[in-house]
Amino acid sequence: MTRAPSPALLDRLARLLGPKGFERDPDALSPWLTDWRGKYHGRTAAMLSPATADEVAEVVRLCADERVAIVPQGGNSGMVGGATPDASGDQLLLSTRRMNRIRAIDADARMAVVEAGVILENFHHAALAEGLRFPLTLGGKGSATIGGLVSTNAGGTQVLRHGTMRALVAGIEAVLPDGSLFDGLAPLKKDNRGYDLRQLLCGAEGTLGIVTAACLRLVPAAEARCTAWVGLESPERARLLLHRLDMAIGAPLEGFEIVPHGCLDAVLRHIPQTRAPLAASHPWYALIELAGTVADDLPARIEGELAAALESGLIDDVAIAQSDRESEDFWRLRDSISEAERAEGPAIQHDVSVPVDLMPRFIADNPRRLAAAFPGARALSFGHLGDGNVHHHVQPPAGSDGSAWLAAHGEAASRLVYTHVLELGGSISAEHGIGQMKRDIFAELDSPARLGALRAIKAGLDPAGLFNPAKLIG
Repeated sequence: MTRAPSPALLDRLARLLGPKGFERDPDALSPWLTDWRGKYHGRTAAMLSPATADEVAEVVRLCADERVAIVPQGGNSGMVGGATPDASGDQLLLSTRRMNRIRAIDADARMAVVEAGVILENFHHAALAEGLRFPLTLGGKGSATIGGLVSTNAGGTQVLRHGTMRALVAGIEAVLPDGSLFDGLAPLKKDNRGYDLRQLLCGAEGTLGIVTAACLRLVPAAEARCTAWVGLESPERARLLLHRLDMAIGAPLEGFEIVPHGCLDAVLRHIPQTRAPLAASHPWYALIELAGTVADDLPARIEGELAAALESGLIDDVAIAQSDRESEDFWRLRDSISEAERAEGPAIQHDVSVPVDLMPRFIADNPRRLAAAFPGARALSFGHLGDGNVHHHVQPPAGSDGSAWLAAHGEAASRLVYTHVLELGGSISAEHGIGQMKRDIFAELDSPARLGALRAIKAGLDPAGLFNPAKLIG
C-alpha cells in the first residue's frame, strides 16, 4: 500500500531539487494534471523536475523509503491518460522536461544519446544538422519527448520502413523502482546476458522504470522526398496500391496513410489555411511518401507507378507535391485529423491494429457491426495502412446528445470494437499504449497468459507498486 508524502519528505525533495525542480503552486501545476484529451484529471502534492539521472535516482530512493508513488511525465501529449496522477493527491508527479540535453551524436556510428526530456522536433533538427535523420515522426512532435516516446513504444508515420520506437532504441538509461540506475546505453549488437531490460523498459509506460536517456539509431538525411495524395474508391484498393508500390519501389517507400473523405472534410472545415489537394472528392485518399537520394529519381518512379495505377483504374486521381512546402501541406491534412475531430464533438477514439491484409475488412465490417448494435452510430477510420494501425473513431448518431449517448453506450461500443479486433488477431493498442483509459478492457479481453506474465514482471521489479500505479495492468 502506497502512502501520501509526508511534510518531511516534501522538504527533503525541495532541498534536493531546488526552486527550478520543485513546484507546489496550484496554477503552475494545473496544466500537467490533465491529459491531452481532457478526459482525466488528477491532483498532486508537488511536481518534481530533476535535471539529471542521479537526481531522479535520489528522488526515487527517498520516495521508496516512504512508499510514496511516482507518476512519470514527459510532454503530457499521451492519448490514454498514462501520465496523469489520480485524484487522491498522494502520488507525486515527476517531470523529465528538465533533462533535455542531447549528450552526443556520433555521425559515423549513426547513433545519438538523448535525454528523456528532449522534444522530438528539436531532436529532428539536431540530427539534420549532422546530416542525419531520426526516422520517427508524428503529429505531436512539437511537444512529445523522447522519454515518453520510448515508454509508450511510439509508432508514427514511418513505421512501414523503420519500425516503432522499439526498433530505433539501441540502449536505455533508466532508474528502477529501488532507486538503482540501470545503464544500458551501450549500443551492443550482441549481448546475451539474459532478459533484455532495454526492450522491456521500452513500452512499459513508466511502470517498471523511469527512462532518463536513450541511445537512438539514426539514418542518413534524405536528399530527396516525394509526396503524393491519391484519390481512390476503397481501403482494399489502397492495400493493392501499397503492395504494388512496395514491390516496385522498395526501400524509399516510407509512408502510406489512408484517410476517408469524412476526415478530410472535418479538417478543411475546422483547421485554418488547409485546402484539398484534388479538385474532386473521393471516398478515400492515400498519402504516400518516398525518401531517398537524388540518384533514386523518386519523382519519375512514383509518377510512373501512379500513372499505371490510374490507367488500370486502381486509383481515380493523384496530386504530387511540387515542393517541400506542398509536401508539408499534405501531411498537415493528415496530422490535423485528431484536432479537427475534437472540434466536431464527442467521439470515442480507438487506436488498434490488425494484420495489414485484414485492415480493409475491419474498416468495412466494423461500422456495420456498430450500426446493427447501436442504430445511427457512425465510425471513421484512418491510419497507417503499411503497419495495420487503424485510428477508429466512433461518433454518436447525428442530432443526438453526443455526451449523453457516449455515457450510455460508449463502453459497450468500445467493447464491440475491441472484441472484433481480437477476433482478427489484432491488438487493442497499436501505438498509444494502455494507460488508464484501456486498463480495464485490456484486463477483461486480452489473453490470460499475456496478462499473467505482465503482472509477474511488474511484481518482480516493483513489488511495492510505486511506479505509475493503476496504469497498464492496474
